[in-house]
Amino acid sequence: MGANARSSPEEFDPVILHTAFEKMIKDLKDKNNQVQKKIDKLELECKDEEKRHWNRVAELQKKNQSLYTDFQTLDERISYVATKVVHLGDQLESVNTPRARAVEAQRLMHYLGEFLTEEPLKSPVLIDPFQLHHTADVIQKLHLIALELPVGGRFDIARQRIAEKYDAVEKELIEEFRLGQQGGDKKKMRKITNLLQHFKSYGQCIDVFIAECQKGAFKTNDIFDIVPLCIETNKLAKAVFSNSDTVMTKLVQNLFLGSIQGHVASRLENEPDADVYLNNLYDLFIRATKLTADLSKVCIEHEFKLGDSTFLNKLVKTIFSQHLEKYIDVELQSLREHCSMVLQHYYEKKDHAKRQIQTGGIFELKRDIQARINTVTKTGPTIENFGGETFLSQEVAINILQDTKNAFKRCQTLSSSPSSDAIKIFELLIQYLVTEHIDYAVEIGLLGIPPAEPKVEPEIYFFDLVSEANTLFHLFEKQFTDSFIPLIMSSQQHGFCVKRKRELKELLESKIDTGLDRSVNAIIGWIHHIFQTEQKKSDFRPETEDAPMHLISPAAMSVTKFLQAQVKEIQTRLDGKNVDIVLSTLGQRFHRLTYEHLTQFSYNFMGAMLVICDVNEYRKLVKEQIRIPLVTQLFEHLHALCNLLVVVPENIKVVCSGEQLADLDDSILQSFVQLRADYRTAKISTKLK
Repeated sequence: MGANARSSPEEFDPVILHTAFEKMIKDLKDKNNQVQKKIDKLELECKDEEKRHWNRVAELQKKNQSLYTDFQTLDERISYVATKVVHLGDQLESVNTPRARAVEAQRLMHYLGEFLTEEPLKSPVLIDPFQLHHTADVIQKLHLIALELPVGGRFDIARQRIAEKYDAVEKELIEEFRLGQQGGDKKKMRKITNLLQHFKSYGQCIDVFIAECQKGAFKTNDIFDIVPLCIETNKLAKAVFSNSDTVMTKLVQNLFLGSIQGHVASRLENEPDADVYLNNLYDLFIRATKLTADLSKVCIEHEFKLGDSTFLNKLVKTIFSQHLEKYIDVELQSLREHCSMVLQHYYEKKDHAKRQIQTGGIFELKRDIQARINTVTKTGPTIENFGGETFLSQEVAINILQDTKNAFKRCQTLSSSPSSDAIKIFELLIQYLVTEHIDYAVEIGLLGIPPAEPKVEPEIYFFDLVSEANTLFHLFEKQFTDSFIPLIMSSQQHGFCVKRKRELKELLESKIDTGLDRSVNAIIGWIHHIFQTEQKKSDFRPETEDAPMHLISPAAMSVTKFLQAQVKEIQTRLDGKNVDIVLSTLGQRFHRLTYEHLTQFSYNFMGAMLVICDVNEYRKLVKEQIRIPLVTQLFEHLHALCNLLVVVPENIKVVCSGEQLADLDDSILQSFVQLRADYRTAKISTKLK
């Protein structure tokens, strides 16, 4: 294209480019022809090679066919020779077996002949201690022959001497086995066990083996640490015994019914302390159960078998059966004694003798009549409040709950019927914690609440009791959920127990509600007493306008001071919804009492200003301390009603239709306006129409 084609397009010469293209195409055609020639040559060579290959394959097939024919011929000859050899072997055996039996019988008859006489034995096989294994083989066969000999006559001596020699050989073999085991000679042990399999004392051999294995095996003081022993013994038993599983089963049985059972008996039998007995029983049973699980795992890992699938469980049951049968009786008795002792010590510490609490409608009526008589006779209340003692203790509750928690845990493991036995424990928990402690304290607290019309300022300790009773019952409910429910979840008694707990809670809530209601009544009763004794008619109708003005009346000051203290006590002692419920009830009753109290007076202008100050003080207390919207609204309405006492007559109707008073009934507005001293003179009734 030329070197200057880009910088000087006008110098571009297409002829040069065309010539270059033609030359390149010609070179490519020449190259293509060369490559095609090579391909043709290679294809020809491949065809020649393929032809030669198929010729070689044909020759190999011919040779293979020839070799296959020769192989068949050779196989037929081998089969023929083998048949002849087997036939010849059978013939030789048929001749040799009777001959060997005859030789063996002759040899045994020779040895038997020595036992038929009273002369000492002479054959080396019978007397040479170094041929003990041969002696054992011979004497075992002679023992079988002796069993077939007729009783009486000349064979009695032979039978007796053979039996004596049989016993002596057994003892020597067992002793040799013991020495072999102590020396670690597995081959010798295996050889002896093969001989002793045909002797009566084969079981003694296994006993010796088990006893020797246990010597020095317990390197720690833990009697339940037998898994390493079983692993090592299993390796040796497989090398020595043909029935190693039977040996291992007997070893484990010996360990359980020997060492472990003895240890259990020493820890449990003659144990006077029930708590120690129960704790030991639970600990030992847990460890035995864990041991069976470990052994089952080891059986799989080391490939041996211990009896059937229930073998280990049966051993544990055998060891603990007599203790498990009486477990629940001991558990309940111990729990009963311990809970009773905890409560007794607590009340003794408080120097309090438990009382028989009387409840029911007749008792309540008697209490109310007595309170009324005391009011009439002005003898004062005869209420015993024990100086504010609630008779509730978290320490007592925690002790009882901990004991029952341990009892539930043991029951789940040791009881044959956990659900039914757990219910028995649950009933004791209800009896001692709920009934004899919480419920008793609530009943005592109810008796200590001042009457509804007290003559002295009431001391109310029931709020303390409510807080503590709720705390203890919550602890009871937590244990009910955490420890008890899992034991009865799948039983038919589950629904009954849940219902029982709900009924206990409802009963306790009912008594607490009664106590709170009485406490509120006592507070309102004292406020009513203050109104009756300290509030005078002259407070709200001073004779002259020059009378000294106080911010609030003495009665209002006393009521506010008393009520503030009670509200603070309620907020401090109670919790949750109880605070709002009690304060709401107290606020509404205080409002009703205040309203009824204020409607008993007639107000002039100065008296109206004073009552507004009193009500404003009540409203401030309610708004800032009680903080219940409904009660706050009630006192807002009461304050608005009091404003009607100072409004000029012409504006009363307008004020009555205002935001604060619009939703009140006309009769309430009318009755309150009538309290004005100028109601008749100012003809206010006509202005309200």
